Amino acid sequence: MAVSAAAALDLAAINTLRALAIDAIENAGSGHPGLPLGAAPMAYVLWHRHLKFDPAQPDWYDRDRFVLSAGHGSMLLYGLLHLFGSLPREEIERFRQWGSRTPGHPERGVTPGVEATTGPLGQGAANSVGLAMAERFLAHRYNRPGHAIVDHRTYALVSDGDLMEGIASEAASLAGHLGLGRLTWLYDANDVSLDGPTSLAFTEDVGRRYEACGWHVQRVEDGNTDLPAIDAALAEARAEEARPSLIVVRTTIGYGSPGKAGTAASHGAPLGAAEAVRTKAELGWEHERPFHVPNEVRAHCRSAGARGARARAEWEARLARWAAAHPALDAERRLAAGGTLPRGWDEELPAFAAGAKLATREAGGKVLNALAERLPWILGGDADLSGSTKTAIAGASDFDGRTGQGRNVHFGVREHAMGAIANGLAYHGGVRPYTATFFVFADYMRPAIRLAAMNHLPVVFVFTHDSIAVGEDGPTHQPIEHLASLRAMPGLLVLRPADATETVEAWKVALAERARPTALVLSRQGLPVLDRGTLGSAAGVRRGAYVLADPPGEAPAVVLIATGAEVHLALAARALLAARGVAARVVSMPSWELFAAQDAPYRESVLPPALSARVAVEAGTTFGWERWAGERGVVLGLDRFGASAPAAVLLRELGFTAERVAEAALALAGR
Repeated sequence: MAVSAAAALDLAAINTLRALAIDAIENAGSGHPGLPLGAAPMAYVLWHRHLKFDPAQPDWYDRDRFVLSAGHGSMLLYGLLHLFGSLPREEIERFRQWGSRTPGHPERGVTPGVEATTGPLGQGAANSVGLAMAERFLAHRYNRPGHAIVDHRTYALVSDGDLMEGIASEAASLAGHLGLGRLTWLYDANDVSLDGPTSLAFTEDVGRRYEACGWHVQRVEDGNTDLPAIDAALAEARAEEARPSLIVVRTTIGYGSPGKAGTAASHGAPLGAAEAVRTKAELGWEHERPFHVPNEVRAHCRSAGARGARARAEWEARLARWAAAHPALDAERRLAAGGTLPRGWDEELPAFAAGAKLATREAGGKVLNALAERLPWILGGDADLSGSTKTAIAGASDFDGRTGQGRNVHFGVREHAMGAIANGLAYHGGVRPYTATFFVFADYMRPAIRLAAMNHLPVVFVFTHDSIAVGEDGPTHQPIEHLASLRAMPGLLVLRPADATETVEAWKVALAERARPTALVLSRQGLPVLDRGTLGSAAGVRRGAYVLADPPGEAPAVVLIATGAEVHLALAARALLAARGVAARVVSMPSWELFAAQDAPYRESVLPPALSARVAVEAGTTFGWERWAGERGVVLGLDRFGASAPAAVLLRELGFTAERVAEAALALAGR
């Protein structure tokens, strides 16, 4: 049967994507050719016929978002960016090399047009849910009759491996519940994993599972050659506004490779020089030069970019009319989109009377609500724990994925997805996301927190119930190693405030951060509000550690360093030491990272090098504290798991008493 000129051009473009992937991976000596060879047709149809983007401005505000969740297939994305005009050939040639813009897995901020850093399977899928939520939220916030300035869609290409990961199931369940109709996943269903096609994961009907989660599911049985079916499925997904869409596209991994197609052998290593030649021949690729792009293919693909440029120009005209009609909203949108805080945002925040007793989680909730009034682009929620974490925004409705109304996101008991969805909100921009759960469940969120840190995403991760003072729930719910674990992560700011006033400052620090995530670690138990008339100013939180109390009229003989609730133990121990004639300084150290970033004179003013008699106390593992306690110092912590008992009993039995702190200090002082 004769092939039309249009169909021939489509096939040439698809084979160009495949050949670019083969050449780049062979040239690098590493990479994953299987997915680019198999998924090129669906990706091409999406980009050429459906995706709204402008290669000249890949960060255009109202572009469609495309996430390659199966990030190991990065050469497919880089090939698309090259063909459609965002990435020069030189970067394709430098695939996986030092300093290139084409790393082994896609990285946001490195490559123009990459929306999310993907690679850990399932993360990108969950990110796409956050991207879709942000679009709906901003559309509700800013669109007005006759002025639709937020009107785009989110697409993700997901693999078998993505959908095996539990995080993807959590994210899909929430997306279906919310009715995110502007979200579409293209599922590269090739039924091959590294352990081969007999994996137990392929005995389930993935499409039916997603139907049960409230998704609109379509199936394309021949994703290798049936471009009209892919095109029709994408068009139908666009028409479905009430449910997210999953398009199950049956493909052959390593398509075209005579020796490796349909096998795991094509997944994670170059085809090899001889097999690369055979594969190109099988595909009908007649060009011998590597990295070749036929002129007609280049022009054909750039036409989609021209379509996007026209769409952007039309949008800019709409935006100008909208801004003229709604100048206040435009000013707000600009601030939110730029990650800028308005003047006075941190003034007149809640104040707490000295001596009052409340948990820092309660104080944190009051501060969040005050900030949310001033920053209407704050959006977030919790893992079914708002009554405990105190993080619901009062007066705001629940987020509705169809309309975008509401600011309280009920993530459900889905910490894995919650963190990655929050990252997606931050990737999108224009929204300031936060999440909340118990501190011990930071373990469930660690991959997403790590990616937030890697990508400089200013997500606020609120963690409450921060120590063994959780009490009767027992060791399964009592964090021990979690502070040390998060402090070990590059690019993450960890704050554990000592009282309500420090909590105010901690929230201010967190929201002022524009290029890194923050973990706010808050107490379940009530803590006295410290009297700042007699103690150091809580503004010292901004510097990570500060002198909270010094002996009057004399130099300290010992320093007591503490975080969170244990600061109160240090203050009580200071009084006991004074009664024994030992002068003690108390240092509150809510953030190691902020303190380490201060200049040496400031650090030495707080912890004088000559003052080596130091006691550090924190209700968690002692790991790492020697950095601040010094060689001579003593660290009082907990290098075991907790137990089930009332909080006061646990703290006493496990040694968190003022008397024990004082005894350690007396021993250092030789008394």
